[in-house]
Amino acid sequence: MRAVIRWLGLLLLGAALLVAALLSPVGYVELACRGTPLGDDRAPILPPEHRRPESNTLLTYPEWHIVHAYEDYAAVIRTGDPQDYRFLPTIGDFWSSLCTLSRASAGHGGGNPEYQRMVYVIGVSFTAELLLKATYEETLGRAATWIRGSERASLDDLSARQATDYATFLQQVPWYLWPFREDAEALDAAATGAFRDRERRLALGLEYRAKAAYAGAIAAAVERTGHDEVTMRSIVRGLPVEKLSAIEGVEVIQRRPEGIEIETPRYRAFTDLARVLAAQGADFVEIAGNDDILVTTLGAQAGDEAAHGTVLATLARQGHSDWRSLRLLSVADLSDLLRDGSVAVEHIHDY
Repeated sequence: MRAVIRWLGLLLLGAALLVAALLSPVGYVELACRGTPLGDDRAPILPPEHRRPESNTLLTYPEWHIVHAYEDYAAVIRTGDPQDYRFLPTIGDFWSSLCTLSRASAGHGGGNPEYQRMVYVIGVSFTAELLLKATYEETLGRAATWIRGSERASLDDLSARQATDYATFLQQVPWYLWPFREDAEALDAAATGAFRDRERRLALGLEYRAKAAYAGAIAAAVERTGHDEVTMRSIVRGLPVEKLSAIEGVEVIQRRPEGIEIETPRYRAFTDLARVLAAQGADFVEIAGNDDILVTTLGAQAGDEAAHGTVLATLARQGHSDWRSLRLLSVADLSDLLRDGSVAVEHIHDY
């Protein structure tokens, strides 16, 4: 009985240490990543029901960091193996970028506590997921590739395609709506008798089915609490109503003294629409009631600041030969950035 109690105590201690380790980045961000609050005497154009806290443009990046992590992972395993992906640096980049953006958000109305808690939850979940995946792929997964040899198995290629499709899906749709069980069934159907295929079928099948169960719980919770808005309002000028109305995805709401109020989709669709609007001559005055916005751009060199906004952070992209820069700039300068052919705009961070 004493031995059982001792082992139970060790197990509980280990679990407590693991939880403490997972929560330690949250504590660091809360204590060490506070910026100086700054007031803003600017009067927004849009009414309150169509405004979002300006700090949200900064705090949406960590969610997209996870999307980009899946993109990078898909790029790595397209020709390589999962253990070639650098899991720990990806986790570190999530928390370091969140720290930087939390400091910056203080000058833009401060962090939205509810939204910040949500970012912490997804950050801890992301950290736990990647640590588990790294533990397996760096040990048993690596051993399976040694046994396989240099020639890729059929499920290596199938899992790479699944990862690519999943990363694309996340650009516009929440992760919990992805059909994980269908991926697991596709592995079952395509597996051969090769050792690597059997290993991938078992390991990834378990992962996909676990995610399917978790996704179902999250989807049910979202149904109870309500979905986030998938559209937002902006003020633009430089294009007449007739041309704006002709652009698919743009709904003209009304004319205002400062410009024309429009409604558009959010997420990746907004970035694509903003490119179209800028190319046709439109300039943004305000987005979701705010006059500053975070944009990610891609460049061949780290710290390439070009002439647009302030670069808050620069991160290397795995599976690619370039860098991602997080730029904070005025909404009024957004169209100029989009029209600058020397800068590759990746994503405009929705509110």
